[in-house]
Amino acid sequence: MTTDESPYDVLVVGGSGVDTVVRVDSLPVPLVDSLGVEPVREWPGQTGGNVALGCRALGMDVKFLDFVGEDWVGTMLRERLAKGDVDFEPLISPAGTRRAVNLVDATGHRMSFYDGRDPADLRMPREFYLPHLRRARHVHLSISHFTRFLYDDIEELGLPVSTDLHDWDGLAEHQREFARRSDLVFLSAAGAGERIADVMRGILRDGRAQAVIATAGAGGAYLLARDGGSTPRHIPAVTPPGPVVDSNGAGDAFLCGFLYGRMRGLDFGACARLGASAGAYTCTAGGNLALIDAATLDSAQVSRSGS
Repeated sequence: MTTDESPYDVLVVGGSGVDTVVRVDSLPVPLVDSLGVEPVREWPGQTGGNVALGCRALGMDVKFLDFVGEDWVGTMLRERLAKGDVDFEPLISPAGTRRAVNLVDATGHRMSFYDGRDPADLRMPREFYLPHLRRARHVHLSISHFTRFLYDDIEELGLPVSTDLHDWDGLAEHQREFARRSDLVFLSAAGAGERIADVMRGILRDGRAQAVIATAGAGGAYLLARDGGSTPRHIPAVTPPGPVVDSNGAGDAFLCGFLYGRMRGLDFGACARLGASAGAYTCTAGGNLALIDAATLDSAQVSRSGS
């Protein structure tokens, strides 16, 4: 854990919640009145919580700021973050803790029904977050609406910032500011489909990003850096070290592996390979139970280099 005097390697802001995971044989599910399933599980984390937990598992000093409800799912979230040794400082949301219901098929693919529930006028007080920004080496903003209002202070302090646009199609307005004002931009290739290369090029053209990374599940990932030409570079997928159980959180784990590499001064390609290993690892257990540590990740990279 950090002390009052030490800097944070990563300050994560926003995006926590609790996923209810329902396992089904295949997607889409049949249109029937009732369907028997395996035991339904609750997994606290969601994207912001998973990034905080994943970075902490890799040995980084992490601070996590977010809104959470005074409800039973909020209690689950606090307990999971505490168990993962994440320094979490929440504000109370009158709307309650964010939730999602995720249908996960036998291959680990998912369909998510997201309940963001934050009111449009929700804001994080500047006097609350600014002291933490001043201690951060890197900031990761989830795309919760209230986090966009931190960008001016982040830029004034000269801090590098990352974000995850998830399945952005390159058109929806909600993600556009995050894409334009972040140094590292992550997204899923699924949202834009065959247009993903154009979307990646547009992010570099219209904003400040130094690199754009599109994850594609079992298809690997794509990396486009400002100094690396106009064609996204393919990053091969890594074979998981065990059977695929759940792809929930794989993109978050990829991001954590990438940031781990950046903290060590590695180039974007090496960071993406670390991300691929971290993402594959997390698919071997439900929720965010399989979080790779630094020694395992480094060992995986040495094995891949040798092969």
